Amino acid sequence: MDEVVGPRLYSCYKCRNVVGRHDDVVSKAFQAKNGRAFLFAHATNIVSGPNENRHLLTGLHRVADVFCSDCREALGWKYQRAYEESQKYKEGKIVLEKYKIVKENW
Repeated sequence: MDEVVGPRLYSCYKCRNVVGRHDDVVSKAFQAKNGRAFLFAHATNIVSGPNENRHLLTGLHRVADVFCSDCREALGWKYQRAYEESQKYKEGKIVLEKYKIVKENW
């Protein structure tokens, strides 16, 4: 009998709180300070810090750092606003650093 497998998920590396679904990954080609990162359309069990303007590799953006809702570990950031037209697709999306998340149900 085949085993039933649930959705592929990503969790906080520190406390294993589920923070995203593989189906919500928009891109795996993002770069963060400490290496690769994934762009998610949606994330769960995160809380946002204050908004701030930040110069990133692709220009000036208004972002808020995001943290695990359980252990408060910093996991990445959320794009609130993109000032350049070519970057508008990022608005409302969340970047989670690859080394801060672990795979579940793979």
